[in-house]
Amino acid sequence: MSDDRNDRQAARFDPAAADSRWQQEWAARGTFHADDDSPKPKSYVLEMFPYPSGRIHMGHVRNYTMGDVLARFRRMTGHEVLHPMGWDAFGMPAENAAMEKGVHPGDWTRANIAAMREQLQRIGFGLDWSRELATCEPEYYGQEQALFLDMFAAGLVYRKESAVNWDPVDMTVLANEQVIDGRGWRSGALVERRKLSQWFLKITDFADELLEGLESLDQWPDKVKLMQANWIGRSRGLRLHFALDGGPLPGVEVFTTRPDTIFGASFVAVSVDHPLAQALVAAGTPGIDAFVAECRRTGTAAAEIETAEKLGFDTGLSAVHPLDPTWKLPVFIANFVLMDYGTGAVFGVPAHDQRDLDFARKYMLPVTRVVAASPEQAEAPIHDEADSTPGLMVHSRFLDGMTSEAAKAAVIARAESEGWGTGTTVFRLRDWGVSRQRYWGTPIPIVHCGTCGVVAVPKAQLPIVLPEDVSFDIPGNPLDRHPTWKHVDCPKCGQPARRETDTLDTFADSSWYYIRFASGPVDRPFDKAVAERWLPVGQYIGGVEHAILHLLYARFWTRALRHLGQLDIAEPFTGLFTQGMVTHETYQTKVDLPATPEEKGALGTDTVSVSTWVAPEDLDRRADGLFHRPTGHPVHVGRVEKMSKSKKNTVDPAPILDRYGADAARWFMLSDSPPERDLPWSEAGIEGAARLVQRVWRLTEPALDTVDASNGDISLRKLLHRTSAGIAEDVEALQFNKAVAKIFTLLGALEKAAPSPDRREAARTLILLVAPMIPHLAESAWERIGGDGLVADAAWPVVDPAMLVDDEVTIAIQVNGKLRDTIMAAKGAPKDELEALAIASAKVQIILAGASPKKVIVVPDRLVNIVA
Repeated sequence: MSDDRNDRQAARFDPAAADSRWQQEWAARGTFHADDDSPKPKSYVLEMFPYPSGRIHMGHVRNYTMGDVLARFRRMTGHEVLHPMGWDAFGMPAENAAMEKGVHPGDWTRANIAAMREQLQRIGFGLDWSRELATCEPEYYGQEQALFLDMFAAGLVYRKESAVNWDPVDMTVLANEQVIDGRGWRSGALVERRKLSQWFLKITDFADELLEGLESLDQWPDKVKLMQANWIGRSRGLRLHFALDGGPLPGVEVFTTRPDTIFGASFVAVSVDHPLAQALVAAGTPGIDAFVAECRRTGTAAAEIETAEKLGFDTGLSAVHPLDPTWKLPVFIANFVLMDYGTGAVFGVPAHDQRDLDFARKYMLPVTRVVAASPEQAEAPIHDEADSTPGLMVHSRFLDGMTSEAAKAAVIARAESEGWGTGTTVFRLRDWGVSRQRYWGTPIPIVHCGTCGVVAVPKAQLPIVLPEDVSFDIPGNPLDRHPTWKHVDCPKCGQPARRETDTLDTFADSSWYYIRFASGPVDRPFDKAVAERWLPVGQYIGGVEHAILHLLYARFWTRALRHLGQLDIAEPFTGLFTQGMVTHETYQTKVDLPATPEEKGALGTDTVSVSTWVAPEDLDRRADGLFHRPTGHPVHVGRVEKMSKSKKNTVDPAPILDRYGADAARWFMLSDSPPERDLPWSEAGIEGAARLVQRVWRLTEPALDTVDASNGDISLRKLLHRTSAGIAEDVEALQFNKAVAKIFTLLGALEKAAPSPDRREAARTLILLVAPMIPHLAESAWERIGGDGLVADAAWPVVDPAMLVDDEVTIAIQVNGKLRDTIMAAKGAPKDELEALAIASAKVQIILAGASPKKVIVVPDRLVNIVA
């Protein structure tokens, strides 16, 4: 072996040098810049853009590595690929940082973006950074304001007074999903229910479209489509009228999806915001003010209301049953009825609804079964659990014996014929409330004038830019108390007026960013023709936690733009993949904090010990256990959970990249678990990935070999073509762990193969096969063998279909029914040839000991059974 060959084998791959070198080369050449005018077929690959919290963790690395492998593969298969990156940069965390650290939200956010951009670039993602956007910049949110005005002009935006979740500490409205156990997700304060004038987008105008459109999304996970369908919640039911026996109103309108259970009604309940409740408040009904105040301390989230204690206020009024004027139902104001759902009133059927049963038990109301699995179960008692399953009607007069479905139709027909109700279709989906009482968000482009009322800001005056000189010393929205920003002349009459100080929900920012990536002119939100060259997004990748709101709002946004004639697409994302999370152990220790005056009085101590989360890098691992390095306190190991900054169980990629390199981090993210499942982080896993990178480096070196052209290795050649085809299929299906497994098989074959042209070609092709996964090593190996240009620009290996066909089969050889040997034979070989091969087997000859077989049974392409 030559000295040169020894030198080449001895050299190890240097990740630190390769990572920096090739990343700079890609940037200098603009390798991943997408060409809008390219004649190649377009491929748009997108991962959900991150919130700029300051640091990425290995969960981010997994998400973006998946998209990057697909994007690089698509480039190699001849596509013009758009693979952009940006920042979901508005939101409360920046304001909280401003209050806690005394920094401006913009400064905090932009510093975090710079840090996270540098981290992402270190991992070698093939991103088109020329299209980078941040939703907090006027270039972006000014165009969002223009789209808002278009929707406003088309009647898709309106303002009304609405019950909201109010955080009294952050002093802002919270979405239902931001209320956890009745408290604000960031402040921890008990959320209150308030009425405020809010801006809404008419997503309900598209409810039918959004529901029916799910059927076309055959590249979306079924679980996500089901979650959206349940959230939209289309149901057929009955809107009926209960006359009131006395009281300030003539009656109450109720909507129900279970009109079949009408004979099981035991009460009527209305929301605290219902006109009946408000009339009773105005009339000074004793005790009602305190009850209403108690209800307003509950948020508006449906999940929270379901789990809260069911409380009611007996109004003393009675509702007349529409099918029996002698039957009177008590009327309550109840904390579990919301004005924004249905009509703000329900009739309770305790036997068949758990919420109603809990309420009935508390207030000793009748519980009557009206649905049973069979007539014999008509008297089966209801204990602690309501029976919500459909069945046959019992105790229901003219409905008895009908199925639940037949009874629904019968009651609706009776109601319509008698004039006390109407069959109707309703949706669980509510219009999208987009008002947020905070500074760090897109200003709503509306002016309030005492003469003209609500006035849209002319587009020529956009963007409405947030003022920089704001203070967070006082809780609440700084825009409300800014001395000049909110004061403006009315665009219509020129008189003094006031800007809208609410800003838009950040879900609005993420509802159209994928369009702006595709086309971002300076003078309008996007160019229709250019955007439609890329849209819809071919493959979207992100967490399942965004399965409902973000994805639903984005689907609404494209439909709204189509309604406005600005786009001709309905669905924004053709393919959706929800990756599993990267998980890690959690750690907690006890720390001593100053006691509050109340705690001092109760405990007689100046400090209290509380549990706190500990970051992995702050652990001191000793023979006698884990300890918190800064304090020396013992550390308790908790559950393995999704990486979360709040629980400090994130792993910073920087030390991993410093030690092992970007390719090892990428390989670990792809190899150890199916991508839809959670991936437990382990130090051993990343070390194994680093060893694999070096193994690939060694096995690409034979591509330089000079070998005798007469030698051949047909089995290796077949394996190579099958591997190339199989990896292509796996990457397209986002089954990266399967692709990695095929790489391992090929590596094993290369290690065993003798020098030959096929071995040299397999080593060269291996570089191309791993290029989307470990691109830095691939570039270095491609350069080493004298490959043309960058491997990032190279074509995927051409697969010979003939090499994918099995022309040999394994034949089992049995003697007296027992397996004794296997042989390889040509596929379709005749029976006499298989018989001869089997008898010639050395193992069979030993058993026969020179005797002739009594009988030979041949099953073509499968087995030969010799009867001795």
